[in-house]
Amino acid sequence: MSVDILISSLYVFVLAAFLGYQIISRVPPLLHTPLMAATNAISGISLVGSLVTAGAEHSTLSTILGVIAVIAATINVVGGFTITERMLKMFQDKLPSDSKDKKEEKNS
Repeated sequence: MSVDILISSLYVFVLAAFLGYQIISRVPPLLHTPLMAATNAISGISLVGSLVTAGAEHSTLSTILGVIAVIAATINVVGGFTITERMLKMFQDKLPSDSKDKKEEKNS
């Protein structure tokens, strides 16, 4: 890999990371759960890509970077689903108690 390709790839990575941070930091709290579900799907796609990179055996560096990418993407996917599940449980706990209160009000 030439130095020019490496520098341009690093440049694209830094710009993508900066842009992603700027976009996510401006999302209102109400939209975090749907956004998290979409990011989990994107993380799953990046996990597949990192598995392909790790298994391609182009060079030792690409294999090492692929393994690091697999670990990072796996942590991201598992963490995203865990957080989404917690947020959905918070809403599910409130729904049954609200419906019980409404039934008691109707019976009174």
